[in-house]
Amino acid sequence: MDTDLATSLVTAQATSTRFSAQVAIVKANHEMELALAQMADQAARAAPPPGQGARVDKFA
Repeated sequence: MDTDLATSLVTAQATSTRFSAQVAIVKANHEMELALAQMADQAARAAPPPGQGARVDKFA
């Protein structure tokens, strides 16, 4: 009976640790996606380099 209780406790601890690791991974991925979105937004809002964007090239 003690072995079953010990096994159950070890299994519960392992499950808890696995869940915590999964949450940390999802959180890190989400933060990385936000950082990439912010970088893309900054690049899109940035002014074009000098000499570009002055005229529309209709042959392109």
